Amino acid sequence: MNIECNSQEDAAERAGDGYRHEAFLYAGRDEFMAGVLGFVREGVAAREPVLVVVAESKLGALRGALGAEGGDAPVLFADMDDVGANPACIIPAWQEFLERHAEPGRRVRGVGEPVCAQRAGAELAECHRHEELLNVAFPDADFTLLCPYDVATLGAAVVEQARRTHPFVREGATAAGVASGGFPGAASLAQPSAEPLPEPDGAVVQHAFDRSSLGELRRMVQACGVGAGMGHDRVLDLVLATNEVATNSVVHAGGDGVLRMWREPGAVVCEVRDAGRGIADPLAGRRRPHAGALGGRGLWLANQLSDLVQLRVLDGHGVVRVHMRAAA
Repeated sequence: MNIECNSQEDAAERAGDGYRHEAFLYAGRDEFMAGVLGFVREGVAAREPVLVVVAESKLGALRGALGAEGGDAPVLFADMDDVGANPACIIPAWQEFLERHAEPGRRVRGVGEPVCAQRAGAELAECHRHEELLNVAFPDADFTLLCPYDVATLGAAVVEQARRTHPFVREGATAAGVASGGFPGAASLAQPSAEPLPEPDGAVVQHAFDRSSLGELRRMVQACGVGAGMGHDRVLDLVLATNEVATNSVVHAGGDGVLRMWREPGAVVCEVRDAGRGIADPLAGRRRPHAGALGGRGLWLANQLSDLVQLRVLDGHGVVRVHMRAAA
């Protein structure tokens, strides 16, 4: 039997047969519960494993409403504040879930809500970048990923960004997902980000470095962390994360670079700028390196050790910012 695809929606449904990344625009807690419970129950009925990663404040209500409905497929829960405080750590969590539960011929489902009204500034920017990169993270997976956005608490610009970063959008708890007219395509979103970064407000310490002066760079980062009141372990993590980024500049981007450091309220930012034109792999630092891999660990370690890492290509330079709060 030949089935013709005669509409944009039909084409969108066919394109989503493998990996489907969908925004769920809801208004308030009741609509969130109805939409997410409906999505999870569809998975349970189809014997599809489900992982729900949302704020802890919502997990209890979801668990209580679902009770023992898991049946033959698990319904798992995780706190987004634990999994995705650094948004770059969310894709590895989804990858681990797929590795454990995906099987040939069986779909898996996920619900992930990294964007909320409490996110702002650099955190919100990196949540949007995370959503962009989700479109290329699992191209061969039989995986349906639903990303809730509360239109009652989020600004119009954030909601519009959701339409741009998701190929499918459903509006309301009972609506079906349809193709997003604002989605520019996965390949476009996977290009190195050129989104501007705000300049620091306060004093900036600057240090040009090359291979011979990485030791001095580490000492300067350590002094900055100590001066900001960081504990011993967090200072060491900041030093190691920044050193990994600077070493990447030395090895892969012309042999030298410039470190800038400054304080923000309750935090330190270390920025490394070099002559590189960006990193070829859009998921660098967001995929766990294979055990036998000889490289590719620098950005991974930086993301694991720090609170936030931002990658940009600005004015022909590669720029990486490492953010670390003074207290955990």
